[in-house]
Amino acid sequence: MEAIKGHKCSFNSIILFLILVSLPSIAQQNQIVANWQGALKISSIQLRIVFNVIETENQKLIATLDSPDQGAFGIPVDTVIFNPPYVKFEVTSIAGFFEGNLNETAQSILGKWNQGGQSFDLELSRSDSVITINRPQEPKPPFPYIEEEVVFENNAANITLEGTLTYPKEGANFPAVILVSGSGPQNRNEELLGHKPFLVLADFLTRNGIAVLRYDDRGVGKSTGDFSSATTLDFVSDALSAVEFLKSRDQINKNQIGIIGHSEGGLIAPIAAVQSEDVAFIIMMAGPGLRGKEILVLQTELILRANGEPEDQIKKGSLLNERLYDILLSENDSAATSAQLREVFEKAYNEMTDAEKTEIGDKDIFMERQFGMMQSPWFKYFLAYDPYETLTKVGCPVLALNGAKDLQVPPKENLAMIEKAFKESGKENYKLVELPGLNHLFQTAKTGSPMEYSTIEETISPSALNVMKDWILETIK
Repeated sequence: MEAIKGHKCSFNSIILFLILVSLPSIAQQNQIVANWQGALKISSIQLRIVFNVIETENQKLIATLDSPDQGAFGIPVDTVIFNPPYVKFEVTSIAGFFEGNLNETAQSILGKWNQGGQSFDLELSRSDSVITINRPQEPKPPFPYIEEEVVFENNAANITLEGTLTYPKEGANFPAVILVSGSGPQNRNEELLGHKPFLVLADFLTRNGIAVLRYDDRGVGKSTGDFSSATTLDFVSDALSAVEFLKSRDQINKNQIGIIGHSEGGLIAPIAAVQSEDVAFIIMMAGPGLRGKEILVLQTELILRANGEPEDQIKKGSLLNERLYDILLSENDSAATSAQLREVFEKAYNEMTDAEKTEIGDKDIFMERQFGMMQSPWFKYFLAYDPYETLTKVGCPVLALNGAKDLQVPPKENLAMIEKAFKESGKENYKLVELPGLNHLFQTAKTGSPMEYSTIEETISPSALNVMKDWILETIK
């Protein structure tokens, strides 16, 4: 199943019109005007699904879709069909639809959710309650500091980046940090799964006397540019443009500008520090020390194991991924790459059980989506990139943090490689910290599985926030 996760809920005055097979009576139509809640069961995972159906003044049915466990709300439902007892909700933006039948008491709809060639049983029940997500750390205005919307240019890329600069109301010559997000298109708050980690981090640091610049990724929010064609190196140039912008601000100490990078941002920060002496320090929040291919293989194994997958399936999946990654690393011609990827997957598919084939769904749709992503400029660069040599060249102070339960950038292997690089170069001004009980987002977690991220109320553990704040203030003395 292609997850609903990544959907950015932007309404933009979208008007949704009803498409009917036949027109039910008003009394019948009212039967489905409600919030309909259910849960998709995918292996050991459950994802809550909510369809919110309302009737307009001209007696038209419209609806939106929520996926609370993935932090997605208000996704437009493009087609609503109600021909009693038949019900269909179609969501074009995620290539999915639900169809089923309303029961005699009009209290439930029994049917199936279809997406990406796969079909899942789904029973929706009428509910008067609205699912909300509690995020107690999310700061609310008014703030005890200055918050300013800012615009700066990346002249080399001919794009404009927009973000938010926060700094204390009193004083001057503030130390500053630039927040650089992880992989995937992220807004200035690094918003995902109902959490806004960079908003929480910026608020905390600014309250402690540190100015913070966070910005929308290129092609996201109010920033221009094309995210889909960019690689990690392009994002490095964006971060360095942010450094240049802060140097122009009177409130900022030009000799105390640092970068905090999370996940892929932890790859970007060391590269930026090597390219510019204006980067005074960096913090790698779950920043990789291993080559991209090694991280992907390792994280897949750990996540599948945490989700309860059998060991034989984990081994089989890892071997298949390694074969596919090796093709991507060794072949430069796109047509030849596609042919080889398809050949390897076809062979693996023919050896799968019927249950495994059912889980994949439509084979051609699956291959088109997976191989399209794998052949993107970003993925191919990340797969091949080894941060080791860059780490040996970083001269500024470095704090490298990992959660002990991080399954995406596992701490043992990655921190060890980061330390090896620093020791090889004779570096002394660094600190490595593994924080007990924290996951990849630096939340207090049970297993560390990404499936927990949205269910945890905490956005960033206070222990991680305090370690970063204390280290910055000590480093800039």
